Amino acid sequence: MTDVTTNEQFWDSFYGERRQVWSGRPNDAMVRETADLAPGRALDLGCGEGGDAIHLARQGWTVTAVDISRAALDRGAAQAAVEGVADRIDWQRHDLAASFPEGEYDLVSVQFLHSTVDIPREEILRRATAAVAPGGVLLIEGHGGFPSWEDGHDHHPDVHFPSPDEVVADLSLVEGEWEVLVSAEHECAHNAPDGRPTVRMDSTVKARRRR
Repeated sequence: MTDVTTNEQFWDSFYGERRQVWSGRPNDAMVRETADLAPGRALDLGCGEGGDAIHLARQGWTVTAVDISRAALDRGAAQAAVEGVADRIDWQRHDLAASFPEGEYDLVSVQFLHSTVDIPREEILRRATAAVAPGGVLLIEGHGGFPSWEDGHDHHPDVHFPSPDEVVADLSLVEGEWEVLVSAEHECAHNAPDGRPTVRMDSTVKARRRR
């Protein structure tokens, strides 16, 4: 990977090195946890190449899809056009450490907001919380640790994967205004780079804003 000086350059380089980085399929936990929600306005933070945003648009949601990488956003927009949902998705470029999309949303989805470059993750998640409309849902999915095939503790000793309870605590939810629906770890199947199936622990936090 080429040397970069900003987070935007890092992620544009990351996406620019390959024609497609992710599978294009939506995250399983997001699909599961949103299946019973009535479609409305959704905010997808860190949308990458748009698999989740496109899935939500197919389900009838109007989606604001946000990422720091223009390369990823352009790729997502092109796929949305192919799948006939381009008119339901607004693709916005934001460095979430510096700017944030406006408005309130019936669903704010934050899927795997982890980074090898420094980001104010807790601050971003609290801003995500503030963007949830009354009656709306905040959904945060995260990894519980490095995958089995990566010796991440040696290469990234300062990286911490918070537990679901730590995520809830860091959100500083106002008592009486929120109902925590899910705060739990679960196993998730993955394939190692050599194709071997493996399992890693992920975590889900799902909360509804009462008012």
